[in-house]
Amino acid sequence: MAGSEMANIQSCIEACEDALRACQACVAGDLRDGSTDCIPINLDCADICAATLNVLARGSAHHGDFCALCAHVCRACAAKCAQHAAMHKHCAECQAACERCAAECDKHARERHI
Repeated sequence: MAGSEMANIQSCIEACEDALRACQACVAGDLRDGSTDCIPINLDCADICAATLNVLARGSAHHGDFCALCAHVCRACAAKCAQHAAMHKHCAECQAACERCAAECDKHARERHI
């Protein structure tokens, strides 16, 4: 990826990092609260966010493929956390971070390797 292309994906990298941290915090919060509802999707989302930010950072030709899946999983995670956002601050924060990540990843999902 050229320098200008890397600059264009920096906000996506940052959104993936934020969603990854928010998902991890949501898992920790759920464990503290004795609630396990969000944990499976949080773990899946954290994994795909980590993988996506790695391929974005190294300029992989497959970054669009990862972004497409990341956006999908982030939307699912945000929807699950939205169910608990009024009760748990960590769910509200995770919902917001995942929604932002999905929006940023959507911008690059069409840049798919064929």
